Amino acid sequence: MRARPVSPSLLVEELADRVAAAPRDSWVRVAVDGAPPAEPGRLAGDLVAALRLRGREVLRAPAAGFLRPASLRLEFGRTDPDTLYDEWLDVGGLVREVLGPLEPGRTGRVLPSLWDSARDRATRASYVTLRPGGVVLVDGALLLGRGLPFDLTVHLALSAAALARRTPPEERWTLPAYDRYEREVDPARAADVAVRVEDPRHPALIAL
Repeated sequence: MRARPVSPSLLVEELADRVAAAPRDSWVRVAVDGAPPAEPGRLAGDLVAALRLRGREVLRAPAAGFLRPASLRLEFGRTDPDTLYDEWLDVGGLVREVLGPLEPGRTGRVLPSLWDSARDRATRASYVTLRPGGVVLVDGALLLGRGLPFDLTVHLALSAAALARRTPPEERWTLPAYDRYEREVDPARAADVAVRVEDPRHPALIAL
């Protein structure tokens, strides 16, 4: 793999240009994938503003709003990495409420969030109708390799050492899940765009 250093602002501009180049008669579903220390939410937030400047209607739907209820997520305890990997994300809910309605010929009516995991109850969010040409950004961890129907996938890559160093002690139980993700999915290769973020101030686009 080769890496081309870019500034954080240039990274946002290049990604926004790529998304905005998509046809304006259909929706664009974008995944911004990365472990929490890679800060996929920050990149997604920056993309919202950049895409709106390019005339695109944008909705951000963080994957954290589509976690399953605690009774399912925590069935085998609060620190089980395999359950985190396999069971935490409500894949069916994300497809039903966000990605499916943006298939060609569908309604464009999406739900920005489904479940409040902190309160363990439905968010009661309101549906939003995106016009054709609109963009939905789904940011979160462990999104690839699940057959989710994204039109563009971006993976923020960290080495195992950097991930361990930047993961708080109370979250280190999650590390085996990300190790499994690397082995089973190889997200840097699976993604349409991969970005090395060992130092978030100095990202680098990965060329395979």
